[in-house]
Amino acid sequence: MSDSFVFFLIQVLNGVQEGLLLFLVASGLTLIFGILRVINLAHGSFYMLGAYLAYALTQLTGNLFFAILLAVPLAIVFGLALEALLFRPLYARDHLYQVLLTYGLILVLEETRSLVFGDDVHGVDVPHFLDFSIHLTGALSYPAYRLGISAMCLIIAGGLWLLIQKTRLGMAIRAGASNREMVQSLGIDIAWVYRAVFALGVALAAFAGMIAAPVASVFPGMGNQILIISFVVVVIGGIGSIKGAFLGSLLIGLADTFGQVFAPQLAGMTVYVLMAAVLLWRPAGLFGGRAAR
Repeated sequence: MSDSFVFFLIQVLNGVQEGLLLFLVASGLTLIFGILRVINLAHGSFYMLGAYLAYALTQLTGNLFFAILLAVPLAIVFGLALEALLFRPLYARDHLYQVLLTYGLILVLEETRSLVFGDDVHGVDVPHFLDFSIHLTGALSYPAYRLGISAMCLIIAGGLWLLIQKTRLGMAIRAGASNREMVQSLGIDIAWVYRAVFALGVALAAFAGMIAAPVASVFPGMGNQILIISFVVVVIGGIGSIKGAFLGSLLIGLADTFGQVFAPQLAGMTVYVLMAAVLLWRPAGLFGGRAAR
């Protein structure tokens, strides 16, 4: 294989890996937005929370894998507590209240992060069994951990599809997204569905932060960056659509990667040009109106 082809292949792998990681964050956001009807500006902070949990627990256990096993249940418990204490009263409120509360939550979580961890940039070690590179040509190689990230994201994406399409909870989620009054009339506890969806959204965003920590480092404000792009994914894919979030994330990951390589001076515009093009073609997004599919 020529160096130019291998270089192109590496960029494709980078774009897919970025897109799949973004999907984990955006899928939770689109579920919360599409089903609970809550505009959650603090969703990026859950990504940051996962990264800092990974950092702290890796320091404690000495291994990222064990840190994730401990951190995911903590993220789920945090999501359940947050839903019960802050988000549940917002379901019947105007979107302005949701925006104000979730923006306030960003400030609280950022200040808490600063008090506990400080404002330095932290690194997380790659697990030993993935701490190597795959040789491609004489001068080019690809980190095995990045392939591991893509594999983990694909497994989670497959599991999420099975959950939504093949389980009783998924049926309730899809029905609740379409007509919550009908779901309640059938005797399904819609409050329990909301709790499950919110905890799942928090866990997905936190898990993304955990596995991204060795690649992207752990630093203040990291959640704000991914929040904006996640909203772009939701808009491109269609509100409430898991399939749309998956396809939109891949498109953005590839567009952002190739934009930085081939047109670095325009890299900041690439994803927004893509969003504008999609919305001109399909104003409701790629899968708009097909909630939780």
